[in-house]
Amino acid sequence: MKSDFVVRTAAGRSAARWLLRTPRVAGLGAVALLLGACGAKPEAAAGGAWGAGPVEVGVVALAASPVSLTKELPGRTSAFRVAEVRARVNGIVLKRFFDEGSDVKEGQVLFQIDPQPYQAALDSAKAALARAEASLELSRLQAERATELLAARAISKQEFENASAAQKVSVADVASAKAAVQSAQINLGYTRVTAPVSGRIGRAEVTEGAYVQQGQATLMARVQQLDPLYVDVSESSVEVLRLRRELEAGRLRRSDATHATVKLLLEDGTECPEPGTLQFSDVTVEPSTGSLTLRVLVPNPGQRLLPGMFVRARLEEGVDPDALLVPQSAVTRDARGRATALVVGAQNKVEPRVLVANRSVGDQWLVTEGLAAGDQVIVEGLQKVRPGSEVRAVPAGSAVTRQTR
Repeated sequence: MKSDFVVRTAAGRSAARWLLRTPRVAGLGAVALLLGACGAKPEAAAGGAWGAGPVEVGVVALAASPVSLTKELPGRTSAFRVAEVRARVNGIVLKRFFDEGSDVKEGQVLFQIDPQPYQAALDSAKAALARAEASLELSRLQAERATELLAARAISKQEFENASAAQKVSVADVASAKAAVQSAQINLGYTRVTAPVSGRIGRAEVTEGAYVQQGQATLMARVQQLDPLYVDVSESSVEVLRLRRELEAGRLRRSDATHATVKLLLEDGTECPEPGTLQFSDVTVEPSTGSLTLRVLVPNPGQRLLPGMFVRARLEEGVDPDALLVPQSAVTRDARGRATALVVGAQNKVEPRVLVANRSVGDQWLVTEGLAAGDQVIVEGLQKVRPGSEVRAVPAGSAVTRQTR
């Protein structure tokens, strides 16, 4: 029995060598072996991925909810008031009465210009006024005497009219002299340069001994009011028109009937604690950029904000009462750049949707077209499904979907 098995084995080996030496027969033998191997286990293919049943995916059911829409725009701060302190008379600066960078009050004396020439001019004007008043008194007495003489027919009517005219000229001279005195007093007052507004004063542009001029209006210092503060931001005219159109159509609702609330983000990323209000938008579009300037008024009690700082203004555009928010992980882009998402539709079949999602709210997209409330959007298991395939939808974040992601 054993010898017979050895003989048959040896014969089989010889036949195999013969088959391998013949290329055509060897090829047929290999095909036969492969077919035999495939047919040996037909149940293996039946137990693959397509035989495992519907794929489980995590979905989010959309629901409409009111969402406050905001937009961040770059801007620069500017002082609420900027007053340039300039010389209003000619003269030599005698003294400075403030510390650079300090806060000053309205009417506080900042500089003293040499007052002596203007004091002398005032004294001269007062003397001229006294002379004019004396002349007026003399002409008044002459006019009264002329009136009595005319009644007695002691003088002619021409002499009476000359006396009356002389009195009127004296009255005009007194008025002119009073105006000269007032002008001299004003010029003398201008020698004490005061702060026009309350605020923070910058560096002094002139020092003691400098000659300042009225004609050139020599700049002496600047005073800026820093509380409150302005923030000027730029917005595209297209966006302004869109916002106005949505407000008129009722798709957006103002959270405040008077002014929109604005929050500021500082250069280091921190949020300014005091919110501002939108005051107005400019009436002219900048031709080179196609944008409008929006002005925001922001309280600045601690004077953390300084003029010229770069900030980002977060404007509240309004409230969308029926907003649909979709997680960003569920939205992809097709070859044409359109936003798309997969939805579990009728009979648990996967349906592709083309969306209009032009803005984000946090980590979600605001969808305005392509989806409706109640749609089940696939957010987990996207890599395992394709349009038209049957799936089993479970709430996103469940234990099963977390294991199969």
